[in-house]
Formats: sequence, C-alpha cells, structure tokens
Amino acid sequence: MENEIGGLRHMLTTVFLSGFAGFMVVPVITDVTVAAVCSGPGDSCSLAVYLTGFQQVAIGMGTMIMMPVIGNLSDRYGIKTILTLPMCLSIIPPVILAFRRDTKFFYVFYISKILTAMVCEGTVDCLAYAYVAENIHGSRRISAFGILAGIKTISGLFGTLVARFLSIALVFQVSAISFLVGLVYMRVFLKERLNVEEDNDHNHGTHDQDVGRLTEPILSNTPIKTRVFHKKYSSLKDMISLMKTSTIFVQALVVTFFSSFSDSGMESAFLYFLKARFGFDKKQFADLLLLVTIVGSISQLFVLPRFASAIGERKLLSTGLFMEFINMAIVSISWAPWVPYLTTIFVPGALFVMPSVCGIASRQVGPGEQGKVQGCISGVRSFGKVCGPFVFSPLTALFLSENAPFYFPGFSLLCVSLSSLVGFFQSLLIEDVPIPPLSKAINKTSGDEV
Repeated sequence: MENEIGGLRHMLTTVFLSGFAGFMVVPVITDVTVAAVCSGPGDSCSLAVYLTGFQQVAIGMGTMIMMPVIGNLSDRYGIKTILTLPMCLSIIPPVILAFRRDTKFFYVFYISKILTAMVCEGTVDCLAYAYVAENIHGSRRISAFGILAGIKTISGLFGTLVARFLSIALVFQVSAISFLVGLVYMRVFLKERLNVEEDNDHNHGTHDQDVGRLTEPILSNTPIKTRVFHKKYSSLKDMISLMKTSTIFVQALVVTFFSSFSDSGMESAFLYFLKARFGFDKKQFADLLLLVTIVGSISQLFVLPRFASAIGERKLLSTGLFMEFINMAIVSISWAPWVPYLTTIFVPGALFVMPSVCGIASRQVGPGEQGKVQGCISGVRSFGKVCGPFVFSPLTALFLSENAPFYFPGFSLLCVSLSSLVGFFQSLLIEDVPIPPLSKAINKTSGDEV
C-alpha cells in the first residue's frame, strides 16, 4: 500500500497546489464581494447573496454538462492531457483581483470566474479520483481516496493559514502563482499510468491486464464483463447505460445529489449568516476555516481509512451524512459566536461522504472506465449545486433581512441539514457489497478459468 501511495505522489502534489490556490480565496471573497457591490460593508446585503447564488447556478450548469464529457475524454486521451486546459484557465480570475478590486474589476472577475469555472470547477478532483481508481485495486481504493481527500483538506489548511496573515491583494497574487506552479508541475512530473512498465511486458502484460479487469467487482447484479461502456456511446448514453444496469450506482448518484445540494446551500448561506448574525470578518472566517481544515485533514488521513476497513464504505457514508445533518442543525440555531467553532467536531462527517460515494461507484466498472464514472458523479454534484442556490439564496436573503416572516436567521441552514438527512435515509438503502482481497480475487479468477 505504501508503494502504491508513493506512486501517487505527483497527483497528490498537483491536488495540493490546486487546492491551496483555491482555498486561499475563500476567507476573503465575501469581504471583497460586499465591499464591491454593497453600500454598507458592515453586513451582507441581498445583492451580494444573490450574486453568489447566481454564480453557483451558472457554474453548476456548466460543470453539469462538462464533467461527464471531461471524464469521457480522459479515458480516451489521458488524464494528464485533459487536465491541462482547466488548470490553465484557473489562473485568470485571481490575476484580475490581484490587480484591482473595485466594482468594475470585481464584475470582470465575476464574469471570468463563471466562464472559466464551467470547465475548471471540480475538474482536478474528478480526474484525481479517476487516476486513483485506475491505479489502485478496489480493496485498497477507499484508503487511497481518503488520503486524496486528506491532501485536499490539508491544502485548504495551508491556504487558509496563508490567507489569514496576508493582505487581500497578496492573497490573489499568491493564488495565481500557485495555480501556475501546479500546472507546470503536473505537465513535467505526472505519469499517465503508474504501471506502464507492466503494461509493456510482453510475457505478463496481457494476462495481468485481464486479471486486473476480472478481479474488479463489476456490477454485482449483472454478469461479469470486461467493459460496461461502449466507445461509440456519448457521455450521456454511457451514464444512462450504467444506471440501467446498476441499482447501487443509481443510489450513489441520489446520495451525491442531496449531499451536493446541502453543500451548495451551505456555500450560499453559511458565511453570510455568520457575517450578518455575529459580524464575522476575514480574520474570523479564516480562523473558523483553519479549525475546520485541521479537524478534516486529521480525520481523512487517519480516521477514514481505518473506519472504512472496519465498518465498510456504506456505513461510513451513512455516518458522514448523519454527522453533517447534526452539524448544520446546531449551526442554524447558533446563539453565540463560539457555537460554529464547537460544531467543527462534526466536520469529519461531511468529508467522509464523497470518498465513500466514489469508492462505491468506482467498483461498478473496470479500471479503464473510471473517468466516465467519476465524471458522472461530478455531473450530478454540479446538478445539485445548480438546484441549491434557487432554494437557499432567496431563503438566506429573506431571513437575514428585516422583512423575514419570523425571526430565524439560520432557517436556510436548517433546510440544509434536512437535505443531508434525506441523503442519509437514501444511503441506508444501499446494499453492502464486500470487497474481496486482491490475492483472493486472483485465485478465484484462476480457479474459474481452470
């Protein structure tokens, strides 16, 4: 396992640099938005909330279409090739705000962010999961997913820490430089496949490839076959084909939708709620995010792999969704500024969800089709992020205003928690499918051939 994770170091470094650049912007973008579009910088006006919600919808619609396409293209042309364009485009938005942050430049940033994020948002994560799934066997895949998610969280820790002490102008400059360094590093060091030598071995390459495919638990409720998708199919037809043949995959997509719907609602409401309710600013946002990322990185690197092997992916998924529900339910009734800090003990729950979903879904196809599966999951996540702002942005703006039908500033966050609860109930219906160890799977396959 250590050797396999070591082989992933270049992808993990790429994920870290990309995540570091992205997370740096999070603690400061709320203040930048309010200062650019609102007359009163002391709180969040409705325009800032609606602009954030519209941005989420537009980006979500774009990525909902692009993610399955990108996943499909990565299986055809290679992950490294397809990853180059979105990493190039990610550099543009922070460069704009690094130059100036007045109202005109903010709107230029706002439009460029929407256009570039339609291709860039989530692409590194999607293709990183596909890369891990292609190179790590199913029995050890969930641990690798946990480490990948942990690296992403650690990048958030360092990004937030740097943003805590830098000026706003320097935050965007460093973010743009980090995106550029990540792009160059990926192009120079990342290998398309970790087992190139084995694939080129004329004596064992073909046999190993066949065994690798046959030892993957394909669709538990269909006959074993080496390929689920057809090259002539489009991304949409690929997705529909798999949904027709795998109940587990459909259930995983439903959970993904409600989880992303909740995440989108939290993005729409959480920071604006804290700013309006308790007067949080950049430093307090950064302090809270630092605590979240510290707890999250520890849980993903050390807790998730052990829990996954002990209780299984499905139970881990249900546990994470229930913790996410408890977290947002308590935050919604925050009565003091320290309450959001206290609820970070439930943060690991939200971070368990996507590695568990990706682990469950990745075992529904063979190793050469992981880009399509992860692209489908990312597409559904984007769809959830499209739907979320339509519900939560108006709710947030309404209940933070003086015209609220009743006094409950955190009402939208309560609705977010209920969405996680729906995903929790759906996760209970997913069938537990044990993962056979690699050695046992190979022996079984050899016995069947004889």
